[in-house]
Amino acid sequence: MHVTRKGQVTIPQKVRESMGIIPAETEVDFLQDEQGRWYLSKTEPGKEKVSRFRAAYQSAKLIMSTDEIMALTRD
Repeated sequence: MHVTRKGQVTIPQKVRESMGIIPAETEVDFLQDEQGRWYLSKTEPGKEKVSRFRAAYQSAKLIMSTDEIMALTRD
């Protein structure tokens, strides 16, 4: 299988279908066993990891209004 310059590969259609992977909807994990072999695993629903950026965004408190932020960008 060819790896792109961005480190991407295409999961073959038969594999996607047999694993129930739906493009743009399904999360997958890469797991390594004791012998160092890597496996693709479909993430179970509800067990998706929240990125640290999404978690920070969701927990942030808005302390300035849009007008106050815009005022800071002007002279």
